[in-house]
Amino acid sequence: MPAINGKQYIDRIDRLKTAVWMDGDPVTGKISEHPAFKGVMKSQGQLYDFQLEARVKPCMTYPSPLSGKPVGMSYLQPKTIEDLVNRRKMIQHWALLNNGMMGRSPDYMNTVIMAFASSVGLLTGKDHCFPENITKFYEYARENDRSITHTFIDPQVNRAHYHFEHTEEPIAARIVERNAAGIVVKGAKVLATQGGITDEILVLSAAGFEAKDKGFSFSIPSNAKGLKFICRDSFVGGESAFDHPLSSRFEEMDTIVVFDDVLVPWDRVFYFDNPEISNTFLASSSFSAFTMHQVVARRIVKTEFILGIVQSIIDMINIGGYQHVQEKATEIIVALETMKALLFKAEMEAQVDEWGYMRPDQLTLQIAINLFPKIYPRFSEIIQLLGASGLMTIPTENAFRSGIRKDLDQYLQGASKKAEDRIKLFRLAWDISMSSFGTRETLYERFFFGDPMRLSSQLYSAYDSQPYVDRVDAILSPTDRSADD
Repeated sequence: MPAINGKQYIDRIDRLKTAVWMDGDPVTGKISEHPAFKGVMKSQGQLYDFQLEARVKPCMTYPSPLSGKPVGMSYLQPKTIEDLVNRRKMIQHWALLNNGMMGRSPDYMNTVIMAFASSVGLLTGKDHCFPENITKFYEYARENDRSITHTFIDPQVNRAHYHFEHTEEPIAARIVERNAAGIVVKGAKVLATQGGITDEILVLSAAGFEAKDKGFSFSIPSNAKGLKFICRDSFVGGESAFDHPLSSRFEEMDTIVVFDDVLVPWDRVFYFDNPEISNTFLASSSFSAFTMHQVVARRIVKTEFILGIVQSIIDMINIGGYQHVQEKATEIIVALETMKALLFKAEMEAQVDEWGYMRPDQLTLQIAINLFPKIYPRFSEIIQLLGASGLMTIPTENAFRSGIRKDLDQYLQGASKKAEDRIKLFRLAWDISMSSFGTRETLYERFFFGDPMRLSSQLYSAYDSQPYVDRVDAILSPTDRSADD
């Protein structure tokens, strides 16, 4: 099956009957009808529908190298700068459907799998490594348009530099058995966004300083025996798009993934029992370059949306004449155009890697990835500062359908629009900056690629400042003097 539509996606996930737990109870029935998942699954389905629309299909898909049928453009292994640009256009087309609010739209994990498949040379000839399994899984996911989540992180038990587990029962997932059928994994990983509403889960674990049984990578169906997803509290405020314009549509659940003696068949194992590979594969592969390219492209769309909200508030209550208001809006404009420039630079300075694939310039993307976690919290602050009390005086949809409608129309109108339109806008601003959904978005963007301090250290280590130090040395060095002097 090539590129799928929304109904196919939803039907497929419903049929899995994945073990998902919410508020202490298992989710029963169709997960697509559960209040915590209904909105986001519908929104995800719309992405799949969109990719098949005749007017955009050439941008959203490309002919499969195996079957010639249309497959998702986010699976494309780029070999030219034009390929990179085409991938970016596809990513931003999808992002526009949710204004960048879905950080785990399918193109993110499609990109991850593509990057893994583009770096299998790192595993060739290495002990306990199966590069052919990555290639086969990439082709399987691409040809069947599989939706995928992932988990890379251990539970946050003890974050000391040299913490070692000393428990009989594993906390962080590890291999507890190797047999003729595959490896058996027990323990937990976090933080699988969209856990339980995808076909597959990709698992990657670094051995770190511990035993080799903690380092592995594989992918298995989400309904694998012994696998369960434990959800946090849902941030869906309600089904009303008036009251909760974002959370009702785009709330991507985050889950703890528990492996209760889960058997991973050998043909699904990418590597195991090789600490060096498990500790270095992400950094050595094209994972960072390609995923950062996808994320920056999405974040640009999200920043455009936030600028739209801010300008709409300015217009709604007629505060555009104040210089401090203009200054705040300009902060977002500068951030937006900076992100665009960095993405363009990363594409124009892309280079072919050792395996023949066109990688965007990773250093440039690292700068963008360092910038956004610092500016996104400021976006929420700007919305709060400009919206002020307007973010608190936001009656519900039911209030506008009640006997107090006349009062609301009179006292809550905007400078140029009626009260209902003003409240819709301010509820949107509240949902992105103040609701549980909105504050989760801030935390999510702050830590998307890990601790911002660690990101800064990585950039500092990667950046070559020596040419500039040499210029300083040159100007401080004595100048040549003639013999007469």
